[in-house]
Amino acid sequence: MPDQSTPTASRPRDAALNTGVGRVLLLVYGVFALSASARALVQISTHFSEAPLAYLLSAFAGLVYLAATVGLARGGPRGRMLALISCTVELVGVLVVGVLSVVDAVAFPDDTVWSRFGSGYGYVPLVLPFIGLWWIWRHRA
Repeated sequence: MPDQSTPTASRPRDAALNTGVGRVLLLVYGVFALSASARALVQISTHFSEAPLAYLLSAFAGLVYLAATVGLARGGPRGRMLALISCTVELVGVLVVGVLSVVDAVAFPDDTVWSRFGSGYGYVPLVLPFIGLWWIWRHRA
């Protein structure tokens, strides 16, 4: 009788989220959590009145990246759910803010992490949620 704890061709893999490519994702999300949060903190504390929407969106992005980092690091059902929700919010955020920042540039006098689909960050904010969601889906329980 085969061992029921090993994955088979008919069952999805149940590997940890923070192994292999997951470690790279964890590192990238951690860097983005730190950079977006630090940027937002400086912007909000020094010149908030210049672009409050952009700076609050950067702070929100930092929190989303932090939540994704925690979810990927934690793993398990709760970690997967947190990472899934975070990556989904990130994807919607980068698409909505990307479109709005292109269509109505006046509303975004200063860039956010997600402005113009993350062009200031080499479009990594646009690609990252797709990779994150793929990784989470691939390692579903």
